[in-house]
Amino acid sequence: MQTLATMTERVTIAITDGVADVRLNRSDKRNALDGEMFEAIAAAGERLRTEAGVRAVVLSGNGASFCAGLDMSMFRTLADGPGDGAASGGPGRIEEGRITHLGQQICWIWQEIPVPVVAAVHGHAFGGGLQLVLGADIRIVHPDAQLSVREVHWGLVPDMTGTLFLSRLVRPDVAKELTFTARIVSGMEAAELGLATRLSANPLEDAMVLATELAGRSPDAVRGAKVLFNRLANADAAEQFAAEREVIGGLIGRRNQVEAVTAGFERRPAAFTDPVVPRPGSGSAGGA
Repeated sequence: MQTLATMTERVTIAITDGVADVRLNRSDKRNALDGEMFEAIAAAGERLRTEAGVRAVVLSGNGASFCAGLDMSMFRTLADGPGDGAASGGPGRIEEGRITHLGQQICWIWQEIPVPVVAAVHGHAFGGGLQLVLGADIRIVHPDAQLSVREVHWGLVPDMTGTLFLSRLVRPDVAKELTFTARIVSGMEAAELGLATRLSANPLEDAMVLATELAGRSPDAVRGAKVLFNRLANADAAEQFAAEREVIGGLIGRRNQVEAVTAGFERRPAAFTDPVVPRPGSGSAGGA
C-alpha cells in the first residue's frame, strides 16, 4: 500500500508500507535553510508525529547535498546587526507550550516522532544541516560527505539543539574541538568520531532498507524502546535549549559576530576585538 503526500515544494513525503520517505526539496540551493524551509520541515515533522500507519521515517535531501546549512540571505541579514530572524520571530519564534524555537524544532521534532528516524546523508551537512542530521535516531552517511559544526565561522554558536546532541554522541573535548574550529570532517571521520552511525556508498538506499526492517518489527516494542532511550538522553533538553537561545541572543549583532559575517563574505581575515573581561567586584558583564 502506498500513499503520496507533498507538504510543500520544499519538503516532500511519500509513505510506503509504513515507511515515510521525507526529502528536503530545494536542490538548487543544496537544501539550504531559509524561512520557508524552516516552516516546511517543522510542518512535515509535526504531521508525522501523529500520522497513522507510519512505523519508520527516512530523512534525506534531494540533489547534491543533504543540507548546506543556513541560507546565505540569512547570513547577510546577520551582517546588518540585531533584529534578524534567528533572534526574534522567524526561526527564533517560540510557540506556546514548546521547549524549542522554530530553528530548534526542525531538529527536535524527529525526537518527538515516536518511531525511528533514519537520516541518509550525502554531500554537505553544515551548521543547521548537521544539527538536523543529529536530531535523527540513526545516521547513515556517505564516506565522502562533508560535515561541519559551522556556526563559529559566522560568529555564532550551535543553537538548533546541536549542543545537546553533540554532547550525547562524542566526547566533550571532541565536541569542543569541532565547534571551536568549525572544521569540515569527512563522512569517514564522522563515523570514527561517533557522529555517523555507519557508512554507506548508497546512504538513501541503505536507510530505506533499514527503515523497512524496522517497520517490520513490533511497533509497540520499537516505540517503547525509543521512549526509554530518549528518557535518559534528553532528560535536560529544555534547560539546554533555553541556554542555547540565551547564549546566541547575546552574540547576534555584536561587533565580533558582525565582523565574522562581513569577513566571510569579503573573503578576508576577520579583525576581532577582545571581549571586555569584568574585573572582580566590578559587576560588569559587558563585551564588545
